[in-house]
Parts: sequence; C-alpha cells; structure tokens
Amino acid sequence: MPTRFPAPPRLLAFGDVHGDLQATRQALRLAGAIDAHDRWVGGPLVVVQTGDQLDRGDDEQEILDLFERLRGEAQAAGGAFHVLLGNHELMNVAGDLRYVTPGGFADFEGIDGLELDDPALQGIPPQARARAAAFRPGGSYAQVLAQRNTVVVVGPSVFVHGGVLPQHVPHGISDLERLNADVRSWISGHGDGRALEQDVLGEEGVVWTRLYATDEPEACRQLGEALARLDAVRMVVGHTVQQSGISSGCDGKLWRIDVGMAAHYGGRVQVLQIEGDRVEPLSLEG
Repeated sequence: MPTRFPAPPRLLAFGDVHGDLQATRQALRLAGAIDAHDRWVGGPLVVVQTGDQLDRGDDEQEILDLFERLRGEAQAAGGAFHVLLGNHELMNVAGDLRYVTPGGFADFEGIDGLELDDPALQGIPPQARARAAAFRPGGSYAQVLAQRNTVVVVGPSVFVHGGVLPQHVPHGISDLERLNADVRSWISGHGDGRALEQDVLGEEGVVWTRLYATDEPEACRQLGEALARLDAVRMVVGHTVQQSGISSGCDGKLWRIDVGMAAHYGGRVQVLQIEGDRVEPLSLEG
C-alpha cells in the first residue's frame, strides 16, 4: 500500500470523530464527499481522516462500515478516501478498552465468526469479550483496520494523528513506508507489536505525541526538520482538541484539525480544505 500520493486539485481533511456518526456525516457532507444517502458524490475529491474513529461514542461500527464502503466508492469514482489510524484504534487492538462506552461494547455483540470461547479471552469481562475478539490482532474488525495507513503524504502535505518527529524519519519517506507496513502486519495478526513501541505506541510515537499541540520554538524546529526529510511543506494533525476550532502554527507549516466535533466534546464540525497553496478551514454553521 503506498504512503505517498500525488496532489489532487482539491483535498479535504477532518479529525477525530470518536463514535459520533452524526458529526461524521456532517463533516463528510461539508467536504462535499457524500450525499444525503451517504453515497460518495465527490468524484475525484481526496479526503483524509486523521484517526480516532473509536471510543467515547456508541456509533463506532457504523462509522467503520461507512468508511470502508466509501473507500471503495471514492476509488471507483477516481478520488480517494484515506482513513488513518489514531491512538484509539491501536489501543483497541492492544486490548485497552478503558474508553469504550456501554453502547460501544454492546455494538459488537452478535458478529459472526468471533471466537468467544478462545482461552485467551476468558480473563476479559463477558460484556467486553465480543469487542475484544473483534479488535484483537487478526480479529474481524482488526482486519478492517489493517487495510489502513498510519501516516500518508498527499502532495506536499503530511497527514498523521499525533505527529511525525525527526526521530521517526531518519531516512525520509522509506521510514514511513516501513512504519505503515509494520503497523498493518501487527494488526492483521502477523507481526509483533513490540517493534512498534518507540515510533508508534510510545509516548512520542506518531499517534501519541503532543509536541505539535504548541507553537514552542522547539516544536517548530522539529517540525521543519521532519518536513524537510519528507520533502513536504506542511503537516496536518489531530489528537489534541482545539477548543476554538482548526488552528495553524509554525508559519503555516502546521495545521491542527481535531476540533472535538464528537458529542463527547461538543465542538463544532470543521474540515480543512487544501487547494494548491491555499489552506483554509470550512465550518458547518449553526
């Protein structure tokens, strides 16, 4: 699966949706990607969602299924829908279910093919067992997540949940290609998650770091170095809620697009639009 993609005429991105289907639909419609029946109408439009579809809301399975269908519809129409992995997707794969709602546990009961009698699941509370089986490496919904990248570069823009630091890309884009492949291998049940502890799952991993949540000089310095190694001009991140809406920093090289649009946070719906050198937030009014 590629990591770098050519720049489209129009590119839209939105951040964390955390189990809120209504906010997800609103973001996709604001982007011009779907119609009132949730069908792709964006044609050659390219959309990136920067992770954290899971946890804190009850609509996760519907969101995952919608995103998977739209990926195919977008490709068939000459566009693309890049759905990335955030820390909450990887937490679920790792069995960390502390942010799951009661509805989020119930949502995955009754799925065909779950091996609920597996001895490895017997230490998990019964109400959590179906979800754990669905998301553990190799599970039915883990296989859905295994079709995704963790980081993509579209034209001159890097998209990632937390942030790409210089230490993640000592050799440039090839490091991201390896990282994406290693994450997909682990989720699909064929790799070792321990290999991901530093660059992905660690405190300063690409889905966890909050260095770019600020405009501190050191953050901007590291951002500039990472972008230079990737031959890119900007980075778009989610992960840290921006209370006042989409924000930019480091002289326009950084865009933060987690606006807390999920019901858990109560923020407004916004998407980021990139057309050539023009970058601007779009807001759902009202």
